[in-house]
Amino acid sequence: MRTNTPTRRGRWNRTGSAAAATAALVLAGFGTAVQADAATASSKVTYAATPCSTPKKAGELACNSLRITGGITAFQKAQAKADGVTPKAADASTPSGYGPSDLQSAYGLTSAASSNGSGETIAIVDAYNDPNAEADLAKYRTYYGLSACTTANGCFKKVSQTGSTTSLPSSDSGWAEEISLDLDMASAVCPNCNITLVEAKSATMANLGTAVNEAVTLGAKYVSNSYGGSESSSDTSYDSSYFNHPGVAITVSSGDDAYGTEYPAASKYVTAVGGTSLSTSSASRGWTEKVWYQTNSDGSVSGPGSGCSTNDAKPSWQTDTGCTKRTIADVSAVADPATGVSVYDSYGVTAGWYTFGGTSASAPIIAGVYALAGTPGSSDYPASYPYAAAGTSALNDVTSGNNGTCSTSYYCTAGTGYDGPTGWGTPEGIDAFTG
Repeated sequence: MRTNTPTRRGRWNRTGSAAAATAALVLAGFGTAVQADAATASSKVTYAATPCSTPKKAGELACNSLRITGGITAFQKAQAKADGVTPKAADASTPSGYGPSDLQSAYGLTSAASSNGSGETIAIVDAYNDPNAEADLAKYRTYYGLSACTTANGCFKKVSQTGSTTSLPSSDSGWAEEISLDLDMASAVCPNCNITLVEAKSATMANLGTAVNEAVTLGAKYVSNSYGGSESSSDTSYDSSYFNHPGVAITVSSGDDAYGTEYPAASKYVTAVGGTSLSTSSASRGWTEKVWYQTNSDGSVSGPGSGCSTNDAKPSWQTDTGCTKRTIADVSAVADPATGVSVYDSYGVTAGWYTFGGTSASAPIIAGVYALAGTPGSSDYPASYPYAAAGTSALNDVTSGNNGTCSTSYYCTAGTGYDGPTGWGTPEGIDAFTG
């Protein structure tokens, strides 16, 4: 992972104490968890960076997910207040994070989620194979009363980056956690949507990019990507090779290492998705959000990535004047592990319920919102849609919090209107995500 002031010695280098902490977590098999200072919870939670958040080998990208290992989440506290039952910390037998009804309520999607999405396909692009993907998805959807989404009924499809349904990549338990998170979030927001999981044979940009192209070839109009690495001079060529797909909403998580930029979130063709802390509120909306940011016990920090791209040109719809190139992010959704989302996973872990955070959660949530909003215009870049709705009630403007320190304030600090950590804000219905 990356420190507050990122260094870029190479395409996939992630330096600083956060990287060391993540490596220790992986080697310990989650035996040692990072302590999260979750301002939105009255008690601290512990979380571990999932194994895929550290590249397996040189040249690979990292996923952007974090998993709760202890403490009481915001969801559990609200539940305890409602029923008076003391929750158990990190108990895999029961959900401890937000479910579909919570997310739909928070983002004004309850009506659209009920009536929209039929016939639309969300593609999830990840690396390696999750052999339990369909079975775990079924557990999630059954528990929350969502309709079945299976290979048999045509709702679910799992393919390799070449489109094969039988010749799949090698299995990987770390990326399987990411896959479960992505599939469950797409289901939570757009339960009527079909889902295609495209598994790259490794986490290189070439293979993940090939998987993106395959997703589009297979007809997906919404493609979620929850991975990233440091920017490089190759990014503009990756843009044209993998992400320049007019008429397709491509969402990418902005990163989990706080202030600093990642690719492919920096691509001018994608919707870069930042992250918030999401809590219930007595206000009329019923929810409140601020920038997700945590200082960990080892001195590292966690939060959504943001800032001014080193390489990518500014898209025409982006008009902030402090950055001459592409600014990250565009919009946001919940990503704080302490206010995290419920996920069912069974491959390489005790089968059961886990709470996840990271911008790996927010990217598929926003892909689901695009799907609820309907098919993009064939020549459109849907990343532009929220900009057309900027400053309206179609977006919840996140105005408090920061993800670190920076020389240009709005790169890292929330305020009225556009800011780096949360973009133009979070969805309030689907109007900001339609052409």
